[in-house]
Amino acid sequence: MEFQGRDIISIEDFSRQEINHILDVSRSMEPLASKGSDMLKGKILATLFFEPSTRTRLSFETAMLKLGGSNIGFAEAEIASVKKGENLADTVRTVENYADAIALRHSLEGAAKLAAEFSKVPIINGGTGAEEHPTQAFIDLYTMRKEKGKIDGLKVALIGDLRYGRTVHSLAYALALYNIELYLVSPESLRMRKDVMQTIKNKIPVTEDANLESIIPHIDVLYVTRIQKERFPDAAEYAKVKGAYKIDLKTLKNAKKDLIILHPLPRVDEIAPEVDYTPQARYFQQVWNGIVVRMALLSLVLGAVK
Repeated sequence: MEFQGRDIISIEDFSRQEINHILDVSRSMEPLASKGSDMLKGKILATLFFEPSTRTRLSFETAMLKLGGSNIGFAEAEIASVKKGENLADTVRTVENYADAIALRHSLEGAAKLAAEFSKVPIINGGTGAEEHPTQAFIDLYTMRKEKGKIDGLKVALIGDLRYGRTVHSLAYALALYNIELYLVSPESLRMRKDVMQTIKNKIPVTEDANLESIIPHIDVLYVTRIQKERFPDAAEYAKVKGAYKIDLKTLKNAKKDLIILHPLPRVDEIAPEVDYTPQARYFQQVWNGIVVRMALLSLVLGAVK
């Protein structure tokens, strides 16, 4: 397996063996995340975020700092030369002179792939449109394995916006490499994208349902997503599905005691605050796991770890 200099564009570019290696390296980063390291001293990460972000951008920057590296970049295109009309290719070809790797978030699907075609340094996809968010999928898998001790054998439900939610697309691709059962729970208009379904349905058992109540007694992992208001082409369509699901204590009444609830965050109203204090809630632990996983990815693509 060769990771040095590699782009991280789509979860589909990785084999199960490679994903497991990333998860193993992530586990080895846990002590370094607490005490720090100079593993990437002298290295610079550029975070080019053309869309709003809290967790993804800050955890990339935190991961780099904990490994002894440095950060440059911007968190909104309004303060960059993009506002003057500069295209993405030229932005990337400029920034590659300043940095050893680039973490990119963009509103357009295919943006990370395009950037990788022009960049001489590794491009890490921090979320592109409604397409994919591969580093979040690594975090989700790491959290499942850390909390449940395994991935194979789990029954996983993805609930909410499965059409526009990029995290669930990457996660579904990744889970299809494991021996799991997948449940997809969403309103009719927010069903999983056809291209994702075509890829996963022949690899693992997949059940589509609009009713969480019937499956919650059987599942091990409940992965909740918010309705992606900003991706709806029609405000009236958003209004129809807003608040379609809400996880509260009543929802969990018939759930397994060792069920874990994950969420890529931010949440709006899809998980009631009362759930935060249950033993099932693991979404804030996911935030910490995001640091160690991104430490692993940076150390791998920048050649500090094999």
